Amino acid sequence: MAKRDFYETLGVKRGATEKDIKQAYRRLARKHHPDVNPGNKEAEEKFKQINEAYEVLSDADKRKKYDQYGENWEHAESFFGKDHARRQAAGWPEGVRFERGDVGGSSFGDIFDSLFGQTRGDPFGGRVGRRPRRGEDLEQPVEVSLEEAFNGSTRLLELQMQEPCPACKGAGTIGGPSGKDCISCRGLGITVQTRRLEVKIPAGVADGSHIRMAGEGGEGRGGGPRGDLLLSVSVKPHTSFERRGDDLHVDVPVPLALAVLGGEAQVPTLKGTKLALRIPPETQNGRVFRLAGQGMPGLKSTARGDLFAKVKVVLPANLSDRERQLFEELRALRPN
Repeated sequence: MAKRDFYETLGVKRGATEKDIKQAYRRLARKHHPDVNPGNKEAEEKFKQINEAYEVLSDADKRKKYDQYGENWEHAESFFGKDHARRQAAGWPEGVRFERGDVGGSSFGDIFDSLFGQTRGDPFGGRVGRRPRRGEDLEQPVEVSLEEAFNGSTRLLELQMQEPCPACKGAGTIGGPSGKDCISCRGLGITVQTRRLEVKIPAGVADGSHIRMAGEGGEGRGGGPRGDLLLSVSVKPHTSFERRGDDLHVDVPVPLALAVLGGEAQVPTLKGTKLALRIPPETQNGRVFRLAGQGMPGLKSTARGDLFAKVKVVLPANLSDRERQLFEELRALRPN
C-alpha cells in the first residue's frame, strides 16, 4: 500500500516552519492518542502515522533527505554513496528500488526508540547510539482579567503531557527490541499524564504576552533536559477601563452643575479605590485629565503608565418645576 505523505499526515505545507510542524503534531497527537480514544483502533493507527511523520519532519537532516528522496529517504545514502560496498557484500542486486519497509524500515517501536533515546539497529546490523535530546517547548493559553494583569496573580494549570511510559521507559517493548509489546502503553512507548502546575502571572502582563517557564515543558529524550512551558496570555476586556499600552483610560460621569461651576469628581482605579479629581469651572464634555503614574505597572521596568480620565457630562433628568424655571431663565440670559 502506498505510503501517505508525511506533510499531508500532519496537515502542513512542505514549506512549513519547525514551529508549524510542532503545533500540528501536538494538536493531532492529543486528539488521536489511544488514552483519549480507548479501544479505537483507527485512532491508534492514526496516532502511529502522526508520530512517524513527526519523527522525520522534526529532524532537519531527515527532513532534508525526505524532501529529496521521498519514501526511500532512509536508504538513499546506501544506494547513492558511502554504503555501496556494504550493499554489494550483502548480495543486494544493483539498481533495485526499495520501498519503505523492505529492509530496515522504521517500525513504530523504532520511532519511539528514537524519540526517547533508545538504541536501535540500522539496515546493516550496526547500532545507533543514544543521543540526548531536549524536550519540546509546550505552549499553554492563559486568560486573565485586567485586574489580575494589574495586580499579578497565580493560576493552577492541568496539562495533558506525553511522557515516556514508566513500565518500558519509552521502548514500547518489554525485554528488548525483540520482546513483547508493553501492556501499560500498548507498545506505543508513551502515556498521557495529567500534570498540575501552579504558575505566577506577573503584574503588568499584556494581551499577547508570552511567559517562559524554564524546564516545565516536554520530557527530554535519552537523558536530555525538559523543554520549556510557554504561557500565551490573553487579557479579557474590561467593562469600564480601556488599556492602551501601559496607560489606562476611563470615563468619569460629571453632573452638569459640577462641570459648569467646578468642583471635585471621583475617578475609579483598578485598585478598587477612587481618586479625587479637581474639575475646573466650565469644563467641557469630553475633556481628558491625566493622572500620572496611576496606570498599569511596567512588565519589564519599575515605571508605571498613566490614567486618563475623560469627562462625561451627565444632564439632569426628572426636573422639578423650580429647576425647569431656572433653566428657562438661563436660556433667556443666553439665547445663543
